Amino acid sequence: MMSIMKIKIILGSTREGRMGEAFATWVMSELSQRSDAEYELLDLRDYPLMYYSDPVPASMLQSPYIPEIRNTWAEKIKEADGFIVITPEYNHSFPAVLKSALDVIYKEWNNKPIGFISYGGAANGSRAVEHLRQVAVELQMAPIRDAIHIGIFTGQSIFNEDGTMANTHENKKLSGMTDQLLWWSDALKTAREKKIV
Repeated sequence: MMSIMKIKIILGSTREGRMGEAFATWVMSELSQRSDAEYELLDLRDYPLMYYSDPVPASMLQSPYIPEIRNTWAEKIKEADGFIVITPEYNHSFPAVLKSALDVIYKEWNNKPIGFISYGGAANGSRAVEHLRQVAVELQMAPIRDAIHIGIFTGQSIFNEDGTMANTHENKKLSGMTDQLLWWSDALKTAREKKIV
């Protein structure tokens, strides 16, 4: 019998006053109603990772890593079967702290699917996701097709007072994206266990 899938939701902003917390609360509330996987939030504020500075590419490194927080991060990523990244868009891309979290390890990301939720101005964070897709491919990950892009300067409320999404259509999009992520998580986990990939 296959063990239950482990999906990590990565909150990709650490700045003061970030909107990401509200998005993470919404996502975790919606996912808590599902019983098809184990969902865990990873807040990058809890993983103060350094900028990548090793003399060789991360793909050539083996654990244990230095400093210790890098090992803690690596273990969380290693145990995951798939990921959802929540990211803002900064200057047509995603935050440096998220890039660091992706760069400091390599093998732990390989052959796992990743989905994206973005928020931002005119492009609703979609340009950040386009850059993330390229990075994910280089990390030998499978970026899934569906993504969620939400505008934050529309003049309309994004969240209700109880933290739920004001536009309930976004809940359906999250459900569909998660279904797709789990399909890929199952397929790639099966392949990893059979040593196909």
